[in-house]
Amino acid sequence: MTIKEVAGYLKVHERTVYRLAAKAELPAFKVANNWRFRLQDIDQWIRQQTHSHASLNNGAEENKEGGS
Repeated sequence: MTIKEVAGYLKVHERTVYRLAAKAELPAFKVANNWRFRLQDIDQWIRQQTHSHASLNNGAEENKEGGS
């Protein structure tokens, strides 16, 4: 997949995809100086982000309830 395709898939701006890839926060590789992405890697990254976000939210809820 190209940056444009990933941006459409994630519904974000192309610059966001480029920035995340350049910072190695999004799984990507370069072919002749162009970023490329594998759909299965992007889907796995989404699952990891969703799991990490849910864990953070659960911790915040526990802190709220236990911190009275």
